Amino acid sequence: MRDERKIFAHVDWPIVLIYLALVIIGWINIYAAVYNEDHSSIFDLTQNYGKQLIWIISALVLAGVVMLLDPKFFPAFSYVIYALVMFLLLAVLFKGAVVSGSKSWFQIGSFGLQPSEFAKFATALALAKYMSSIKYTQKLLKNSIIPILIFGAPVFLILMQNDTGSALVFGAFVIVLYREGLSTKLLIAGALLVILIVFTLFLGELAMIIICVVLAAISLLFVKRNKQNIFRIVGLLILTLVIMHAIDVGFAKVLQPHQQARINVLLGKEIDLKGVGYNVHQSKIAIGSGGFWGKGFLQGTQTKYSFVPEQSTDFIFCTVGEEWGFVGSLVVIVLYVLFLIRIVDMAERQRSHFSRIYGYGLASIIFFHFLVNIGMTIGLLPVIGIPLPFISYGGSSLWAFTIMLFVFVKQDANRLMLL
Repeated sequence: MRDERKIFAHVDWPIVLIYLALVIIGWINIYAAVYNEDHSSIFDLTQNYGKQLIWIISALVLAGVVMLLDPKFFPAFSYVIYALVMFLLLAVLFKGAVVSGSKSWFQIGSFGLQPSEFAKFATALALAKYMSSIKYTQKLLKNSIIPILIFGAPVFLILMQNDTGSALVFGAFVIVLYREGLSTKLLIAGALLVILIVFTLFLGELAMIIICVVLAAISLLFVKRNKQNIFRIVGLLILTLVIMHAIDVGFAKVLQPHQQARINVLLGKEIDLKGVGYNVHQSKIAIGSGGFWGKGFLQGTQTKYSFVPEQSTDFIFCTVGEEWGFVGSLVVIVLYVLFLIRIVDMAERQRSHFSRIYGYGLASIIFFHFLVNIGMTIGLLPVIGIPLPFISYGGSSLWAFTIMLFVFVKQDANRLMLL
């Protein structure tokens, strides 16, 4: 019988210690974000920080359970877990509660469960299972389509819940495909598409049409004007014009008015400090007012007087910036960078393809959350409402990220058991 004590002996403790540091930082800053003198005890279970303590303890229990399971459990049941979570994503459309405009929560008394948080974990498992069971190569069309369908299915269901932010997270799995052989040309094409989207939204469709036609005309002056090159340039121009029109229509017809306003504010096309731009404006004031060392624990005025909505969840980083300053913010960022580097390093040393691919899935999701959450609090990226992993308030997020992490820690520990 397997000696589970050896599994714990082979645990990568640096990754666990960084996890614990982020969780503790989160708990302290959630306390600061909602602190008031009438509820000053950090163990007050009626407040968010008291509830978060329960989530933390239960998350640690879940981590322990994962570490005690057979390492073959998750590879063997990847598709079952994926199917179960897809069922929950579908069920929440019919039985879910509406929170902040999104029908994405199961409400059980005072307890809320958000299936989309666990969908990231389930998708990482299913993607790793499929890609490790075949000789993945972009040369086979099936090998390219099925992984996209695996993370495209939850995106579709989450978009139906009106939770665009959570749906966008799944785009991070492209990093996994790139590590496993996705063509660099396709990655560059994707980057160019993003640039085209930004400039179309910023300048408008008409201005971009003029620019593209002029660029196409200039290109014809500097290339050999044979039929092949002319067809390529004209074909690329037509494709670009079609994409730009689709972007313009999608922005006007698909996005909600508040989403359109957020993008316009981010691009500088609108100034709305009392409306959709209020959160980001107040967040930047809070972070900037912290200076180099910060105002001190529980001394943040923006935090104390609740100027920033959602300050214990999506905008928790502005509490860090105000009360702990540049130094505290840098510590948090460095911890995340070390965390991601460690996960990638662990992924590269795996002996099984499943563990390596899953590790990259974990790193990709955490990287996206980290980059976008901090980016939106300082006004560099649009507000899409996703939490800062392990730090933001919320049980579903903490549980999902904890399970996702410790499944990988378990796989890594088992790697040494097999040597």
